[in-house]
Amino acid sequence: MKRLLERVCAVPIKKEIVIVDDGSTDGTSEVIREFAVARVDDPCNTIRVLVHDRNRGKGAALRTGIAAVTGDITIFQDADLEYDPSEYPRLIEPILSGDADVVYGSRFAGWPRRVLFFRHTLGNKFLTFVSNLFTDLNLTDMETCYKVFRTETLRQLHLTSNRFGIEPEITAKIARLGCRVYEVPISYHGREYWEGKKIGWRDGVAAIWTILKCALVDDQGNADPGFTTLKRLRYARRYNTWVWSQIAPYVGNRVLEVGCGIGTFTRFLRNRERVVATDNNDQYLAIVRRMLGSFDNVEVRHVNWEDPSLDGLRAERFDTVLCLNVLEHIDNDEAALETFATLLQLGGCLVLQVPALHRLYGEIDRALGHYRRYEEQELRRKLIEHGFTVEEMRYFNLPGVVGWYLNSVLLKRRTVPGIQARVASLLVPWLRLEKYLRPRAGMALLAVARKTSDQPHSTVPFQMTDTADH
Repeated sequence: MKRLLERVCAVPIKKEIVIVDDGSTDGTSEVIREFAVARVDDPCNTIRVLVHDRNRGKGAALRTGIAAVTGDITIFQDADLEYDPSEYPRLIEPILSGDADVVYGSRFAGWPRRVLFFRHTLGNKFLTFVSNLFTDLNLTDMETCYKVFRTETLRQLHLTSNRFGIEPEITAKIARLGCRVYEVPISYHGREYWEGKKIGWRDGVAAIWTILKCALVDDQGNADPGFTTLKRLRYARRYNTWVWSQIAPYVGNRVLEVGCGIGTFTRFLRNRERVVATDNNDQYLAIVRRMLGSFDNVEVRHVNWEDPSLDGLRAERFDTVLCLNVLEHIDNDEAALETFATLLQLGGCLVLQVPALHRLYGEIDRALGHYRRYEEQELRRKLIEHGFTVEEMRYFNLPGVVGWYLNSVLLKRRTVPGIQARVASLLVPWLRLEKYLRPRAGMALLAVARKTSDQPHSTVPFQMTDTADH
């Protein structure tokens, strides 16, 4: 243990070392404490020691350590000499360069690698294969100890495994979170069982169970309902593509996106001449920046649309304001419509999608921060009063009404169930048909309104301030 800690401290990076003693009984606790005391004045290493009163397993130890870390990047290090800390700089490079949220060190892509158990290697590769099958990642070494994270990303994972099931659980949840994952080849100096290696066939069975459980159950209990819903809807790819196909003809080259969320539709805008994607949630904005940071034509900006400033936005000469599932989050929606009209060029388009039907308002709406749902005539009136001419307005997703009413009104759930998000993609053929049937009800309203007047029919006082990220 002391040799490992000395190697970690020798890495030329200023760092905090959080050591979790998982109920050891072989004198390790004394070695750790003595080492921490001896390094108390070390300018490059701050050492913290946390102790479990009994052995609870690797997963429990990692959860304890995660709760205590304060740095921007977190590296997992087993307390043995199988992995070489001198490789830290190479492991953190994809994160420092802005390319990755998570980095795995692959034992099967690097060298030198100690030659050991063939069947153990087969087991590792089989578990990686099964994990990849359910996560749709193409990792070569899911079970590796060396996992490196942006700490903000790591804190978004709701981890529950106590033993070695923590490895596939982490992998499943970073995949579900949509993290950018990189692999880096590492050396590996494996141990034999007489040297202290603990993992066995029972842990392999537990890992398969964890993979299946994580594939079937989304238990991100620490995520807010809005984030959970956005994640689930992002993977309704056919549905999102269909929505985009309906609005794309009206979207110009200079676009203001109101409420970009986690970038579900911002991605479709990446080839436009100028895009300003806005939201008031810094967690969402960080995701969009990482996703689209390489596109010079896309600016990601913090704007609170309850009380926005027009500084820097008036001169943009937007020909499109895209507002998908956001207007219902704004208390004074008429003031927001007036602001959108102010920012649009004459002849520009406002593209809106809002939740429909007052009688569907329920617990999911409250959890998501919805002030209201809309009826067609109500929305049409508000648009006309603020200088818009409505070119298109229709209800869509009539089958979704049943699921929403059941989950939100009757069962009082607080998030959109994952199965309902997946079913949305299966309904795309019906949604195409709805365009011609034009049902008189639906779960959402799609509206396209063109700014035809600089003088709205009504004036709503609106005080504006905000902060902008550059």
